[in-house]
This record gives sequence, structure tokens and C-alpha cells, in this order.
Amino acid sequence: MTTSASASSPDSAWAVVRVLRDRNAGLYLAGVVVSGFGTSALWLASGVWVKDLTGSNGLAALCLLAMWAPTLAGPLLGTLADRVRRKPLLIGTNLLPAALLLTLLGAGSPGRLWLIYTVLFLYGAAGVVQDAAESALVAAAVDRSLLGDFNGLRMTANEGMKLVAPLAGAGLYAAYGGPGVALLDAVTFVVAAGVCALLRVREDRVVPTTAGWWARTAEGTCFLWAHARLRRLVLAAAGTMLCAGVSGALLYAVVDGLGHAPAYAGVLYAVQGAGSVVLGLASGPALRLLGGRRFAAAGIALTACAVAARAAPADPVALACSAASGVGLPCVLIAAMTAVQRETPGALLGRTAATAGTLMFTPNVVGLAAGAALVELVDYRLLLVVLGAALLVIATVLLQSPASASRTSDRSPSDANPA
Repeated sequence: MTTSASASSPDSAWAVVRVLRDRNAGLYLAGVVVSGFGTSALWLASGVWVKDLTGSNGLAALCLLAMWAPTLAGPLLGTLADRVRRKPLLIGTNLLPAALLLTLLGAGSPGRLWLIYTVLFLYGAAGVVQDAAESALVAAAVDRSLLGDFNGLRMTANEGMKLVAPLAGAGLYAAYGGPGVALLDAVTFVVAAGVCALLRVREDRVVPTTAGWWARTAEGTCFLWAHARLRRLVLAAAGTMLCAGVSGALLYAVVDGLGHAPAYAGVLYAVQGAGSVVLGLASGPALRLLGGRRFAAAGIALTACAVAARAAPADPVALACSAASGVGLPCVLIAAMTAVQRETPGALLGRTAATAGTLMFTPNVVGLAAGAALVELVDYRLLLVVLGAALLVIATVLLQSPASASRTSDRSPSDANPA
């Protein structure tokens, strides 16, 4: 993406309004808000539920792992989004979790723990398919010039729900227990399915193919890897999320260094979420002004400064760094996904989007695990400075022109691959 005259037109200043006035975009965002509220509430309540049933912190942490694990199969699950019509698939992937969650109404004893994990795992798998189908359908249903704004608003909606839904979920759990939260989440999925049914979009007929499932899965991966611009953005996002995962695992060490109780982490999370909400509103115009590569690199560089500065044991610095991370971290994710939606053929978009999602978000989980181990062995302040330097390297490599990147690749393939 390059800067164009449209970036300075009066319409660009009202891009958010234009997205909301687009019927399909508005409906999508309404669905994101509704289902995101239920998901964020369940994310917190499921761990608390298991903790209350078993008294084990480790078993409670497995709830998050169960929901994230299907991301590893993203390329395979995303193939489904290219085999069937996406609107019915979106409706189905909202109704399936709703039905699954109702089975948790009877999971009130430690002996039914397996049911909670099974439902969370299938819930996560449905979410992977849903994300792939949504990315593909959005690209067809929403004006291409609004995709950056839409993805930014989607980020705003998600982060906004993370600010309010966990508190609502905690209150509902305190009043009615885990089954109450599960029922709430099920209702939000049914409402989201109804919103999806209202979408007006014409989909191309799915062309039958004799290729096997694995061959079709590989097509999306091969397209992404062969597309130099998409590959560089996705790899930059992967490297950024790896560093973000390690940094996230150091959060409680940072809080301890500030002299606060662990609950203070909630304040830092809220400030970071507020930063992401602001970024989501500004991302569309920023993408048009800077172009995807520079927008992503600027966000990574801002995140680098924020991560390194967290080594300073001062409350004002910690709060400012959380806000800066909230603004900077989503930039590369928005840029990469918008580029995938714009530059991938419709027939491949489900698989390619799912592959990109796996490559971008799996490193975050790996980083969390690595950070949890490293924080016991190395001073967290040194780790934060090293992570900041690594992020600056990623931003610098991403800013290289294609020709410069090609010459670098000729000299040393490892130097050209920041991830």
C-alpha cells in the first residue's frame, strides 16, 4: 500500500463513519462485540471455575491452553472455509459453540473436568474456522478501501470487550457460578449467528476439486510463502508476537519491581487495552498515510521502546509503556491481515488467512512459555532490554526496501529472516 490522494480526501477523515454506515461492516462489528463479550467473560471465568473445583493453579491454566491449542491446526481448519459457502459456515460456527456451552450447565463437579476442557478445545477450534471464514467473507462483503478501517475497528471492539467483559463475567460467576457464565456465552453466540444471517453478500460458487485435503491446505501456505510482501509482514508479526509473549510473562516481575501487589497487573492490562482501542480508531487513516509496511514498522518500534523502558521501576513509566504497547503492538497484526485480505485470491483466502493467523499467534504462546522459564533464571530488566533491541531489529528489517531485502538475502538468508 502506498500513500494516495484518497488519504487526504475529506472522506478519509470520516472513515470510521463510512465503515459503520456500510450495512455489512456494521453487522460484522455488532457480531464481534456480542460474541467477543461472551468469549472474554468465559476466558476469565473458566480458569476460576476450574480453580474452585480442583484448587489447582496448573489445571486452571490449562483452560487457556485448551482454547489456544487449535490455533496450531489453523492451516488445516482454514481449508474448511474455502470448501463451503462462508456465510452458512459463519452461522454454524456460532451455533456450534452455543450448543457445546449448554453441556457445561451440568459440569459442577471435579469429575466433569474433562467436559470443560473438551468444550473449550472444540470452542477454540470453531473459533479458528470462524476467523478464517470471517476474513474471507469480509474481503468480499466490505469495500476494499475500508478494510483497514474495518480491521482497526474490529480490534477496537475486541479490546473494548476485554476491558468490560471479564469484570462482568467475574460478577456473574460470583452470583451464579460457571454454568451462569456458560449460559451467557451461549446466548451471545446465538445472537451473533442471527446477526450473520442478516448479512447481504453474494458468494462465488465453490468449485469442486479432486485434490486431497492436505494438498488444498498446502495451497494457502504456498501462496503466503511465495508472496514476498505478505511473507515479510507475517514473519515480522510472528517475531513481534514472540517477543510480546516473553514480555507478557515478565509482567508480574515488573509489578513486583514496582512494589505493588499482583492485582496491579490488572491496571496495566486495562491501560494497554485502552491504548489498543485508540489505535483501532486511527489505524485506517494511518494505513493510508504510511502504507502497510511503514505502519507496521512504526508500531513495532514503538513497542520496542515501551518494552525496554519497562525496566525502569517507576509507576508513571510503567503506565506510559502499557499505553504505548497497546498502541504499537496491534499495528503489525492489522497491517498483515489487511494485506492478506486485499492481496489473496478469494478461493484461497480462508486457508491463507488461517495460516497467517497460526504463524502470527502461535509464537505468542511459545513466548509466554519461554518467558515463564527465563524469568526464573535471568534478571527481568535485562530481558526487557534485550527484547526491546530484538523488536527494533525486526522493525529495521521490515523497513528495508524489497531490493535491499533481496541483496541481504543473497548475502545471508538468516539475516533476512527476522523471525
